[in-house]
Amino acid sequence: MERLVGIRGATCARSDTKEEVHAATRELLAELLRVNGLQPDDIVSIWFTATPDLHSAYPAEAARHLGLTRVALLGAQEIDVPGALPRVIRVLVHAYSKGTAQHVFQREARGLRPDLTDGT
Repeated sequence: MERLVGIRGATCARSDTKEEVHAATRELLAELLRVNGLQPDDIVSIWFTATPDLHSAYPAEAARHLGLTRVALLGAQEIDVPGALPRVIRVLVHAYSKGTAQHVFQREARGLRPDLTDGT
């Protein structure tokens, strides 16, 4: 039975450039779609956040380049917490799925939510 799920993910951009923000976001979304077996029509919306040190590009732009042109996308800035991991892009995907949500954390963001992943 299909149900609406929330799927979390995060990655880190290596630098604050449009190319790197888009590359990191595309990599994260592609893997999240792959492991969850999602097609664009399965996705209701995606909420993106970025840490305050990323301001060269909107992560949602990268989703458009992956063909997610009919998905509602929203971006926001994360809270500026002292000592927090820098250059983080987070996503919350709302999608219809028959399976259990498989959350994806990549690059330096792998350790952010070990409760949601196996830590790899």
